[in-house]
Amino acid sequence: MVMVLSPLFFVFMLGLGLTPLTLAQDDHRYRRFLSQHYDPKPKGRDDRYCESMMKRRKLINPCKDVNTFIHGKKNDIKAVCGDSNGKPYRDNLRISKSPFQVTTCKHKGGSLRPPCRYRATKAYRVIVIGCENGLPTHFEESFIPPSQ
Repeated sequence: MVMVLSPLFFVFMLGLGLTPLTLAQDDHRYRRFLSQHYDPKPKGRDDRYCESMMKRRKLINPCKDVNTFIHGKKNDIKAVCGDSNGKPYRDNLRISKSPFQVTTCKHKGGSLRPPCRYRATKAYRVIVIGCENGLPTHFEESFIPPSQ
């Protein structure tokens, strides 16, 4: 009996040991998503906003071509990963049921090395994100919802 339990016990303990690593990886991807795409209280939302935010968030080495910042509450963005504010979209993505205030920063061209120059576009848009374990981990796109 002890011989039979020993391998099962080992598998159980291994599973317990790996669970925190998986959760930590999800948390890391979520924190990276927030760092790249979340700004709750933006100031200005103009070209200077984009240039300073891209630099502050370390997205300029090389100059990132396009990046979108989502404004609002973290819980509202997380809700896109569930049914309260999201629904399935193509390729295992989720689309928001309601628009978010966003600022999209587009590289103006030229060299991909700093200093990077960006053009800001501000709008209310639905967002398409990838989620893992109920947390946003990837920003796919945003677009103006069609009028109903």
